Amino acid sequence: MSNVATLSGISVHRGKTEVLHEVNLQLEAGKIIGLLGPSGAGKSTIMRVLVGVQARVTGEVSVLGAPAGSAKLATSVAYSTQSSSVFDDLTVEQNLQFAREMVGAAKERIGGVLAEVGLTAQAKAKVGALSGGQRNRVSLAMAMIGQPQLLILDEPTVGLDPVLRAEIWAIFRQLANAGKTLLVSSHVMDEAERCDQLVFVRDGRVIASDSLANILLQTNSTSAEAAFLALATKQVAA
Repeated sequence: MSNVATLSGISVHRGKTEVLHEVNLQLEAGKIIGLLGPSGAGKSTIMRVLVGVQARVTGEVSVLGAPAGSAKLATSVAYSTQSSSVFDDLTVEQNLQFAREMVGAAKERIGGVLAEVGLTAQAKAKVGALSGGQRNRVSLAMAMIGQPQLLILDEPTVGLDPVLRAEIWAIFRQLANAGKTLLVSSHVMDEAERCDQLVFVRDGRVIASDSLANILLQTNSTSAEAAFLALATKQVAA
């Protein structure tokens, strides 16, 4: 399996504080990759490094064969931040029109993306009037509009109830089945079961990167949360 992105010896400083410590990571193509860890662990920083918008980075980053942030990656990599990336005073369709113009996608993409995220019936609705789950779908649709190969999604299911989370993850699986790679951050450990590859992050370090099955085997654990705790304890002891 080929890799869509590779981080080699990545460190990031914020002031005098090192917030990422010698991170080495490979993201496999066509996978849902869960970036899991507590708040402040360094998940968003890793994502910004991959997008090429993080300052004070040392080490090497390659995304789809190019340096992170390269102009050639503008339509190949999509990044959806944890903060809202939609305009509440515009309709769903107008939000997607804005995103389409930003990346130069074809007009026909709007209808296709609306169908993919299940928002065709809400196309003319103001985003501010939508439910939380629907707003999250609009944000996802905006990331998808340019048909990127790599989607980087920061806490896309935060605040959603279990039913809405399941609906969003079903869309993620459809995208992965179509050959897209998704890097999805979360602090909810039970979402690990929905991922093909897991990256556990704690205190700016990657403490595991493997399938859930392998991580459970290596830690003699029965859940992602128990495995994370075992690895975190081992990290502290070291």
